[in-house]
Amino acid sequence: MLLLVRYTAAFVIALCLGKALSKCRLPAILGWLIAGMAVGPFGLTVLNSAILETPVYETLMCIIECMVGLLIGSELVWKKIKAAGMQIFITTLTQSVGTFLIVSLVFTLAFYTAGILVYIAFILGGIALATAPAPALSIVQEFKTNGPVTKTLIPMAVLDDMVGVVIFFTVIAAVKMHLAAGAFSPLIIPLIIVLPLFIGGIAGVISGFIMQKTNSLAALCINLCISITAASAIGIYVNTSIFAKPVLNFMLIGMAYSALFSNMIPEEKLEKLMHRVNPVISLAMTAAILNLGAPLNYRLIFGAGFFTFLYIASRAAGKYFGARFGAALMHSP
Repeated sequence: MLLLVRYTAAFVIALCLGKALSKCRLPAILGWLIAGMAVGPFGLTVLNSAILETPVYETLMCIIECMVGLLIGSELVWKKIKAAGMQIFITTLTQSVGTFLIVSLVFTLAFYTAGILVYIAFILGGIALATAPAPALSIVQEFKTNGPVTKTLIPMAVLDDMVGVVIFFTVIAAVKMHLAAGAFSPLIIPLIIVLPLFIGGIAGVISGFIMQKTNSLAALCINLCISITAASAIGIYVNTSIFAKPVLNFMLIGMAYSALFSNMIPEEKLEKLMHRVNPVISLAMTAAILNLGAPLNYRLIFGAGFFTFLYIASRAAGKYFGARFGAALMHSP
């Protein structure tokens, strides 16, 4: 009961702060993130470490991440992205790999000079790829943007997230194999990518066939709720029974699920369904960003030193020049 009261209070604070920043023409998502830091273990401790680590809370966050994935996957309609498909893929790939290489190279030189273990540089290179596609889509929806940039952003954000996961876990596996003399299995890497897509994809195909046979909006919503809950439950079971630690990306499950059924039903039916469930997904987005902000220690910002500056600068350079190189290869504007 106390967990529910505390979380409700934190959630209301996040909603209010997001609304306040929206009035100032700033993204509401920024308010949710700040609220997370404010109410987390390093702030007001409304959401303390004990709450964040409870099985109930962790299970809830898995379901919420799946729901956020719905928002992204529903934008991956093949008819909309096939024209620029190769351009998006190549630019995303060069941007991701470029970021990894530049950050790794810069920190290899810095750590070698400072006498720090060099392999940590490659871990930082993998971390630098971490991007969350949901915030980008949240801002697109909040400000109702439309045009070539918006249409490119969504599939690019999703692909970037997947490439980032592959590179990051490949680096972690290589480091663990080096430190543990081969005790870490490299098979874990494709499993981490394939399993969420497989779970979400199967649920999406089944759900899509059912959606094809009904025009009732209520029935569509019920089908979606049951299917996404089932996909989340399977993901949670796999996450706890196969892996030593939870590693599955539940947002990928939601993305794969919604991408499959979105390509199986008419566009008009999809628009009606998403229009009905978007308010619920918006609340899930708030909860997800609140959860992301809660573990962050804002005090560390004031103690940021040279390596922090180096990380930010090298990551920005990698993102920019990597994307520019890919765009030049594909003759993109």
